[in-house]
Amino acid sequence: MPEASVPSYGAWHFGPDRWRHRTVTAATLAWFAVLTLVPVGALAKAALMGGWAPFRALAASPDARHAFILTILATAASVLLNGVFGLVLAVLLARYEFPGKAILDALLDMPFAISPVVAGFMLLLLLGPKGLLGHFFEAAGVHVVFAIPGIILATLFVSLPFVVREVVPVLKEVGLEQEEAAQTLGAGPWTTFRRVTFPAIRWGLAYGVSLTAARALGEFGAVLVVSGNIIGRTQTTTLFINQEFADFHFEGAYCAALVLALASMLLLLGMEAAKRFAKGTS
Repeated sequence: MPEASVPSYGAWHFGPDRWRHRTVTAATLAWFAVLTLVPVGALAKAALMGGWAPFRALAASPDARHAFILTILATAASVLLNGVFGLVLAVLLARYEFPGKAILDALLDMPFAISPVVAGFMLLLLLGPKGLLGHFFEAAGVHVVFAIPGIILATLFVSLPFVVREVVPVLKEVGLEQEEAAQTLGAGPWTTFRRVTFPAIRWGLAYGVSLTAARALGEFGAVLVVSGNIIGRTQTTTLFINQEFADFHFEGAYCAALVLALASMLLLLGMEAAKRFAKGTS
């Protein structure tokens, strides 16, 4: 029997069905553009209608500067803590068996499954002044909710799964052979991780960290609940944008939103560019 021809998707040679496949491809790309590129373009157009004057006014605003600094602080804390503990958790899930592993693996996706506003209320009930644990902190003079620690905790919660979900599949794909070979040759656990495991998972970890940062930059719901939205004190950039829009200061809201959107996009595009550059030079 003659061998069936295999369609070459990269070159768009689909044989008799080429127009159908091209139509599906074009429709998919159009759907992607409508949901992502067109809204970003509309935001950029609205933000730039007044020229650079609104951006200069935004940079000169003390409340805006404080909001951006607080957002950067919460994002940096999320990247650091979720990066480290997410990596450890990924290794545990991919390499070890322990009681409750399946439950832990399922609960890890809770930040994806529940609304950020609900997450904020959970933290409020737990760590608020009258919460299950909050009254202990209040008695010690430590304010968690309606303060910076609450904002960081809320941001940590909503960005928790990204590093784990990016690293676990890579660890499973790599397998144990190389790690076991290194240990057979006398390498200790740290040397094995540094020389064998980490090089294999570095891009998965980098993607997870990038997604964590992008998610932390744009968090709104959970932070709104736990922060109290105090202008100049506990107002992050997303809350500042909402406040500007509510006060009919549309230019400031558009400009701040564009800055956040571009920061997130540059994070992801920069990571992809770095990966392609590393592959090209290896």
